[in-house]
Amino acid sequence: MTDPASQDPADWPVGRLLSYAARRVEREWDAHLAQWGLTHAGLPVLVHLLAGPRSQRELAAASGVTEQTMSRVLTRLERTGHVHRAGHAEDQRRTVVTVTPAGRAALGEAMAGGVSEAIVTRGLEPGEVETLRALLLRIAAPGNLTAERNRPI
Repeated sequence: MTDPASQDPADWPVGRLLSYAARRVEREWDAHLAQWGLTHAGLPVLVHLLAGPRSQRELAAASGVTEQTMSRVLTRLERTGHVHRAGHAEDQRRTVVTVTPAGRAALGEAMAGGVSEAIVTRGLEPGEVETLRALLLRIAAPGNLTAERNRPI
């Protein structure tokens, strides 16, 4: 029987346990990324920009956030020198975002050595890591959560 009010994670429902684990990983990951002035929200933006300049709208769509949220992420990345924003040559209503050499270097250093995998999988055996990955892929599959939400009880 699960008890969401329990202090023991072994008693928690799966949703609370997953949420707690995600927050723990996010806090540790953000502490690691802070060494380069990065956050968990800014890192994927730099990864997307490795493929070339993108508009704010394209980055928002690729990251699964609103344009307003992306604007805040880009403001921080620009302030820390990781990206550069400029008006589009042919359409001044559009903003083109590029990764700077400093952003490229920070991304490489922050991702070096597989630290992100180590943070998430600390204490797990290789087989457990494979199982965790397979289960997370099923949970994250497009349409999976929508289909579950609409299923009759």
